Amino acid sequence: MKKKLLIVAMTALVLGSCKTPNVSFFNDLGDKQTETVNERPAIRMQPDDKISIVVKSRDAQLGNLFNLSVTSQTVGANGINSAPQQMSVYTIDSKGNIDFPIIGIIPVQGLSREEVAQTIKAQLISRHLVQDPVVTVEYVNLCFNVLGEVNRPGHYSIDREHPTLLDAISMAGDLTIQGERKNVLVIRNENDKKKTYRINLQNGKDVLHSPAFYLQQNDVIYVEPNNFRARQTTVNGNNVRSTSFWISIASLASSLAVLIYNIVN
Repeated sequence: MKKKLLIVAMTALVLGSCKTPNVSFFNDLGDKQTETVNERPAIRMQPDDKISIVVKSRDAQLGNLFNLSVTSQTVGANGINSAPQQMSVYTIDSKGNIDFPIIGIIPVQGLSREEVAQTIKAQLISRHLVQDPVVTVEYVNLCFNVLGEVNRPGHYSIDREHPTLLDAISMAGDLTIQGERKNVLVIRNENDKKKTYRINLQNGKDVLHSPAFYLQQNDVIYVEPNNFRARQTTVNGNNVRSTSFWISIASLASSLAVLIYNIVN
């Protein structure tokens, strides 16, 4: 009986060192379960952001007076779009302003895309410059970064309102099997300070209720390596352990089993 217990214990020790990680998401969410997510925050303009602003009117020549000379811009999920777009691009200065044709300086820092459009439209109408303006505001260089144990780490553009952490993970090709799903880090710039959020992707409620579920421009998402990944590296973390390492472990386990067997007997 003692022999059997020793064999079982040594087998558990060896197999335990080779245990694979749990790679599933949202383990706590059941079938047809309803969860209320946080209110969707608008992306707010910040210095150095680039935005496209185009004014249109029934009088095309009048509308064009308020548009910069258009330039060809490429925007997309990886910073490159399949088809270039013509954009009239403004860069928000260090004081949070843009210099708009004829109107002049307009403060836009802290405004959403919709609020920028409404502000410009109100100025055009109140100054009797254009009576029927249609103002379109689009993001140009707004983006977030995904780093660490994902299949396609990189720099991804924000091309719509309310991008989520799940959008970012999808764009980055999902986490690798070596990615730590219980402790994903989001780093955000808030009021010129870096704020961090930790999210457990295996807990659906934690994901959906996190302040970092909806992303902002310049967010950094970092997926750290899990223990499975750590066991594949040497102490200095530079070289993958060879099969000889695991052979050594097995040999050591066998030696310990023989030693304990001899002591017991």
